[in-house]
Amino acid sequence: MRYLPKSDLERRQMLETLGLARMEDLYAHLPNEALLDRPLNIPPGKSEYEIADYFRARGAENAMGFANFLGAGVYSHYRPVLVDTVVSRGEFLTSYTPYQAEISQGTLTSIFEFQTMLCQLTGMDVANASMYDGSSALPEAALMARRITGRHRLVVARNVHPEHREVLRTYTQYERIEVEEADYNAESGCVDVKQVESKTDDATAAVLIQSPNFFGVLENVGQLAEIAHAKGALLVFLFTEAVSLGLLEPPRDADIVAGELQSFAIPPSYGGPFAGILATKEKFMRQLPGRLVGQTKDANGNRAFCLTLSAREQHIRREKATSNICTNQALIALMATVFMTVYGKAGLRELAVQNLSKAHYLGAKLKQRFSGAYFNEFAAVTTDAQAANRKLEQRKIIGGLPLKRFYPELEDSVLLCCTETSRREQMDEVARVMAE
Repeated sequence: MRYLPKSDLERRQMLETLGLARMEDLYAHLPNEALLDRPLNIPPGKSEYEIADYFRARGAENAMGFANFLGAGVYSHYRPVLVDTVVSRGEFLTSYTPYQAEISQGTLTSIFEFQTMLCQLTGMDVANASMYDGSSALPEAALMARRITGRHRLVVARNVHPEHREVLRTYTQYERIEVEEADYNAESGCVDVKQVESKTDDATAAVLIQSPNFFGVLENVGQLAEIAHAKGALLVFLFTEAVSLGLLEPPRDADIVAGELQSFAIPPSYGGPFAGILATKEKFMRQLPGRLVGQTKDANGNRAFCLTLSAREQHIRREKATSNICTNQALIALMATVFMTVYGKAGLRELAVQNLSKAHYLGAKLKQRFSGAYFNEFAAVTTDAQAANRKLEQRKIIGGLPLKRFYPELEDSVLLCCTETSRREQMDEVARVMAE
């Protein structure tokens, strides 16, 4: 009755209006074999506090209290308590970015700060008001490159996140866009530069790379940008571990930056919702999908914010839209904004150094698959990744990702990740189990 608040009187009135005598008459038109003549085979209802206890118990059965060394695009970072304090305020806790945004100056202010900090992180001139996630930001960047260059061919590194590449193919398969992959170097784990160079031609709209790539290895962005630009193509730079931007050189040589901000205080939450971003150089600004918040003055000369360069076609004339995406939920982007504000430049750098140091502590104890420099994630060699993960699970540790799932040729390798939440004794235990 709490969720179906119809009284017996209201039910009788409904049946009388329909000219029916009983509830079963509502289904008289259905064949008997389609009707269920017994109660549903489910347990009886529970009170609200019993339901809360039930889910706490299920959570304890899952990963509560477990150490986590699983990365692969979704990372276990500490979430400052201030994040939930801010995002749960009534001014922000809405289901979507307001369409009449100018009346919500607080929301616009937070988005403006979000865009500003992302430009500082990426070295780009302008960033949009966030995308749904990194996997949708990458194909949006590719479509953007096609509009800018007028070309219909993409070269994407095979060490770009496999699931992001799947989404890219979903976007492009009916857009008459050819997608060709450049393999990775088996020794370093970086993209094979010679393959990129040979596959990039005068019909290529963009070269798409990720750094740190799916194996955690850092790419030579400047060199790859030169290869792309020599053929008149753009370089699209993707990141999935946003914390790396606190330490690594911003990808200023890229033309478009796509990324995933899950690491910035957005909980893993079974895979979403997350917040992706697109940032670019000023000359490409009008091809940027989504919304931009700009700074202006109100009628009294006071500082104010408004939506600017928001393509009306995205709301009205859909066939002329740059994208069907207007923006991500502003609430999710706000989490990342609060995170960046709490840490600041120095704090984010210190956080990145912690991630780097802990990953290299564990990496030094294991045989690594690739020789390339890495940030907080690396591929380690093991005889049986599944067996190792089962042993670790018994010790309340979530192990790494067996790379065989996406790369059959790497069946003896597992992808491990260390963050600031990793403890020395846990890393030592991972090393011991992997050695066995």
